[in-house]
Amino acid sequence: MGMTMTQKILASHAGLDSVVAGQLIEANLDMVLGNDVTSPVAINEMNKFGKKSVFDKTRISLVMDHFTPNKDIQSAENCKQVRTFAKEFGITHYFDVGNMGIEHALLPEQGIVTCGDCIIGADSHTCTYGALGAFSTGVGSTDMAAGMVTGKAWFKVPSAIKVVITGKKHGYISGKDVILHLIGEIGVDGALYKSLEFTGDGIKELSMDDRLCISNMAIECGAKNGIFPVDDITLEYVKGRSEREYKVFEADADAEYERTITIDLSTLKSTVAFPHLPENTKTFDEIDRIDIDQVVIGSCTNGRMEDMRVAAEILKGKKVADGVRVIVIPATQTIYLNCVKEGLVEAFIEAGAIVSTPTCGPCLGGHMGILAAGERAVSTSNRNFVGRMGHTKSEIYLASPAVAAASAIKGYIADPETL
Repeated sequence: MGMTMTQKILASHAGLDSVVAGQLIEANLDMVLGNDVTSPVAINEMNKFGKKSVFDKTRISLVMDHFTPNKDIQSAENCKQVRTFAKEFGITHYFDVGNMGIEHALLPEQGIVTCGDCIIGADSHTCTYGALGAFSTGVGSTDMAAGMVTGKAWFKVPSAIKVVITGKKHGYISGKDVILHLIGEIGVDGALYKSLEFTGDGIKELSMDDRLCISNMAIECGAKNGIFPVDDITLEYVKGRSEREYKVFEADADAEYERTITIDLSTLKSTVAFPHLPENTKTFDEIDRIDIDQVVIGSCTNGRMEDMRVAAEILKGKKVADGVRVIVIPATQTIYLNCVKEGLVEAFIEAGAIVSTPTCGPCLGGHMGILAAGERAVSTSNRNFVGRMGHTKSEIYLASPAVAAASAIKGYIADPETL
């Protein structure tokens, strides 16, 4: 029986000729990731068990992004603990204020993760790196601690769902609409502990930023990981960027999938996830007027360069609606700098938005945009759970950067095609 991409990567990293769904394996890791929220817990676990060494100082990434710049004393103490740990162990990939970014945008951008890798991260959206043809998944801080010490992790090999993408995108359709459509179709537990394996001739219509967005939200339908085949677009992205040699894995023609789902890009409509689950999706032919108080354009899902460009294209020369707060957060320092060079920051500010240093802040209700009771926000982030961005009586509507920018101008949830 053939293997899927994910199964081939796991077999290779476990030193096995083949694996099957449900098999327990121990795999060698190419990268272990933590942030300012999860790393302190992992460090405390290492200290508890008296572990005073890491398996490879170049294969650990510590990214201060959730409450950075520090919003309070506790977040400052957390970052200080991680900063001290990184210095003590000579961690190569430590990122903090001035040399920072949101982790899941930063690692691919810097070439720290690459094709064929096996990656764990103490953050659920570590599945983002499947866009590069890697196996990457979120774990708990205890597993992160074990990974930092041993360079290994235990996995149960997931079964797979094949997602066949066909057709061509049109208008403002983006990767965010693709993944919201999929989650709306199968539900938040529709791929529980399964690998979402994307394929089809429509893949070539998806940019790397589209793919990173789609893989990022694989966890929102319960998937263990989401993964794309390595093609010319992938290779062009990693060329001159990857800090180590990459490896390309391809699914076997007779690989086994639990089910197949087809998505025709040409028929997709701009999609919005209503409160309080990402599966509660609607298109604009189903949406009545919903006034909003805030718009957030950024996060590990949609804070990349293409996201900034489309938002700026829509906002340029226009004004944010009265009573609407618009927060734009480029996901890395490099993206921020490019926004300055391309005049996007000017477009945002002249429209009435603010532009922030890279941070996860508002996405998890940390800082930089907390919602009060009764307030509604359109956000390009990945979760709209009760209280996710502030008060438990606030509401979050997940959407693409194009929809978010259009909504900022209109003052209500708006279709960018109508501007």
